[in-house]
Amino acid sequence: MSNKNKDPVIVVLQLTGGNDYMNTVVPHSNSQYRNYRPTVNIGEDDVIRLNDDIGFPPSMRPLAEMYQAGNVAIIHGVGYSNSPRSHFRSMDIWHTCEPESLGTEGWLGRAVKQIDPNKENVVTAVSMGPSLFRALVAPDVPVATVENLDSYGLLTDITPEEKRDRVLDRYKRMYSPMIGSGPVMDFLGQTGLDAIKGADILNVAPERYSSTVEYADNSISRKLRSIAQIHLAELGTRVFYCDLGSFDTHADQLATHEKLWASASAAIQDFFDDLEEHNAADNVTMFLFSEFGRRVYDNGAGTDHGAAGVCLAIGKDVLGGEYGQYPSMNESDLDQGDLVPDLDFRGVYTTLIEDWMKLDPIPIVGGHFEKPRFV
Repeated sequence: MSNKNKDPVIVVLQLTGGNDYMNTVVPHSNSQYRNYRPTVNIGEDDVIRLNDDIGFPPSMRPLAEMYQAGNVAIIHGVGYSNSPRSHFRSMDIWHTCEPESLGTEGWLGRAVKQIDPNKENVVTAVSMGPSLFRALVAPDVPVATVENLDSYGLLTDITPEEKRDRVLDRYKRMYSPMIGSGPVMDFLGQTGLDAIKGADILNVAPERYSSTVEYADNSISRKLRSIAQIHLAELGTRVFYCDLGSFDTHADQLATHEKLWASASAAIQDFFDDLEEHNAADNVTMFLFSEFGRRVYDNGAGTDHGAAGVCLAIGKDVLGGEYGQYPSMNESDLDQGDLVPDLDFRGVYTTLIEDWMKLDPIPIVGGHFEKPRFV
């Protein structure tokens, strides 16, 4: 059980590009699987069987071990109606919870506004990557965007703080003839000040960090190691966001998918081992999603854009097991050759927001949705 004195923390890992549901959670007992996938399939003898019906590919062995320990929830058939099968639109829908219109605010941006309405901590949310993920965007919500924690900073060699503020003020005056004054410049100025504060705060994380866990030298391992460093520094960060990709496997899928999941699974195991070593894992839940699944039929080398997908939730307080049903693979039940989602993604978010983060989900997801109880 988690330490109820610790604030809950969520780590979102976005599987960018459309992760193949059927080769991630393999329906090994269903004969239709190999009929649909004569080329792009996980060998029958290679599947790591989780039970009589489903299994993971060999590249996900670390996650299979965590599943058997009761710390992984598999959430089946997640998506929304009328999938556009477009990367950009689908990801936008997942980020904003707006499937019927173009949203302007991210679901986690709205969550951060509930967590810290007065912006008392500018590192309440941290986005790991070269740019800010739209899921974290919301008016007046500061988010620290970090590509490399070891070199992260902005004007950090200028002291004292008043001197840095003067440099930032010169920056504003330099660009105001092109941008103008008023709310836009005020926003830029405040964003710059928040960035400086965030840089100052996060700079302490690497120097405070010590661990016996040896992460691999790849992108996702570096991101999760940086997240571990920030979490262990106890800076009050409640929301972390990172990504891995590309899962857009129209060709060369078997090799690409294996490489991606091998790196992700090992990194996730290392991350939780790291937190466990420091007695800091009991208030962290990780959530994995992709913008859509892949088509049921393979194309001879890969798979094309689909609809229903699978989500994973990982952590000590996760109630491990399966949630929902694997969508029907009967030809007559497919939609344009795709598995049909039967669990709205906003219901999954509701579980994370209400049951894990202890926030009000309705203004964040935009209504009431059936939620799977995996935490």
